[in-house]
Amino acid sequence: MKISIDPYIFQLEPQLKIGINHYTKFVTSESPQMLIGRMQLFQEHLFFDLEDKELSSVQGVKEWRELWKKFGSDPGRYRPSIEALLRRIRKQNYLSPVNSVIDLNTFFSLEYEIPVGIYDASNIQGNIQMAIGNADTSYIGLNGRDNRLDGILALVDQHGPFGSPYVDSKRTAVHEQTTEAYQFFFLRPSMEISEAKQMLAAAGKMFTQVNGGEFSSLLLNNNELES
Repeated sequence: MKISIDPYIFQLEPQLKIGINHYTKFVTSESPQMLIGRMQLFQEHLFFDLEDKELSSVQGVKEWRELWKKFGSDPGRYRPSIEALLRRIRKQNYLSPVNSVIDLNTFFSLEYEIPVGIYDASNIQGNIQMAIGNADTSYIGLNGRDNRLDGILALVDQHGPFGSPYVDSKRTAVHEQTTEAYQFFFLRPSMEISEAKQMLAAAGKMFTQVNGGEFSSLLLNNNELES
């Protein structure tokens, strides 16, 4: 499978970086108590940190809102997923455990202040390209709605779009039978390449410690447009 980014995106943001971890032979299960407790404590700490802070001042939210505008969308109407998560936490609407894969994906998003999506590889067909969506780019999302990705980054395979830093699709959602997945880290443009590689390795190590299996990492940027 080839993973690539439309070069036009780098005309709008030369410093864009996308990290990908490919996981194989893992087991999706109920989250261990260690992870559940850590997630709960982390969300409580975030609540107090955000209490007197504008979300737009959080670095990850700030940079992704700026990207939204560069790509042609309205961050006030269609929020990056990291901002949506933090808004929930600021209202003390904490996220409940789902499973060991989804909960870790949420943890990484909150920890690194970026949108992170994880997709069941068995439901991805052909090569993956990242491009900016248009008025015809849409899918049924995990929120149960038809989500249009006009001016929003979209992950597309031969069957159409399946993921984005906005909301993910039902088609490629991780479930209990998932044993192979691609996890996309929509990195902050300001992050250095060396830091991004260290982050991908740390996330992959934690994921396989919890779920077993193996992982490999890939970082796409202006000098590395495809795998």
